[in-house]
Amino acid sequence: MDIEPFALERWFDEYEHDADVMLAESGIRSLDASRFDTDPGKLGYVIPTDGDPEFREWVAGRYGRAADEVVFTCGTQEANFLTMRAVLDPDDHAVVVTPTYQSLRTLPETFAEVTTVELIPPDWRLDPDAVADAIRPETELVVLNNPNNPTGRYHPQERVEAVYDLAADNDAYLLCDEVYRLLADDPIPPVASLGPHGISTTSLTKAHGLAGLRFGWLAGPPEVVDAARNWKDYTTISPSVFGQHVARQALADEEAILDENRALARDHRERVAEFVADHGLDWLEPVGVNAFPTIPDGFADSEAFCRTVVEEESVVLAPGSVFGHDDRFRIGFGLSTPAFETGLERVERVIETHGGA
Repeated sequence: MDIEPFALERWFDEYEHDADVMLAESGIRSLDASRFDTDPGKLGYVIPTDGDPEFREWVAGRYGRAADEVVFTCGTQEANFLTMRAVLDPDDHAVVVTPTYQSLRTLPETFAEVTTVELIPPDWRLDPDAVADAIRPETELVVLNNPNNPTGRYHPQERVEAVYDLAADNDAYLLCDEVYRLLADDPIPPVASLGPHGISTTSLTKAHGLAGLRFGWLAGPPEVVDAARNWKDYTTISPSVFGQHVARQALADEEAILDENRALARDHRERVAEFVADHGLDWLEPVGVNAFPTIPDGFADSEAFCRTVVEEESVVLAPGSVFGHDDRFRIGFGLSTPAFETGLERVERVIETHGGA
């Protein structure tokens, strides 16, 4: 089984460890461990290996599902992997809405045949008719990321429900990666709550500021969750005991955490809006903490711009080429305010130095 290199991670690996500011970070700033009790007691396995049943029941209630319809995972990445491995076989077909986080396209391409449905700039609007045209009799999975990474487009409930209905009518599943959902001021219902063909994956990484926990889950119908659970025995076996211990506390204090994080995202989004306007760039004002503006004048392509920024000012941005749009770049604005301000000032210096608008 071959899988293509993860272009975004290879870019980060080249630069992020030595750079001063990671302005391509796609989550909110990290919470300090001192906010939580970090002593879980004995450092054994989590038993059962898909997560504590009472905690799973509590999480499942967010989706109107039962405890055995949730599996705790090592972040959203494992949740997506397990879902796709559980659902797709070589003779199957999947539909993936792009641009998106690369693994949401590459993983199904590794297991089955894939047709992509493109979101078109500048509004990146989800078109259910285009999804309908892409679905085949052998389609088993439709894959969506909402709010979208990298564009920040938050697809409205009626369009997501329309895509869910298309999948259900074909006896397929709709998988939605919802890691940014709770950064919205008014989140729409999760896909796993829409009916038996809905699967939601998420974690506490992006919206809650707890990337180091590596704690996430998938929620969905029993047949998918059972198959995913079988595959999990061959991946991470059980979630982290630290992750589960702190995750309980974070979800108990979720309202306060999200209020803080939404306020930070709102303030920084306004500053990015000013930056975009000042330099004549085009963007869609995002939900979450990622924006996907066009590159400034004076640069050949997204990689040339991002390399100049990191090599001259030690600030990491993500070139749009890794998402299939070489005229754009991804900027993350969920950092702590001092780091965010420093990074934005340095990017502006590069633009001014090289004659951008």
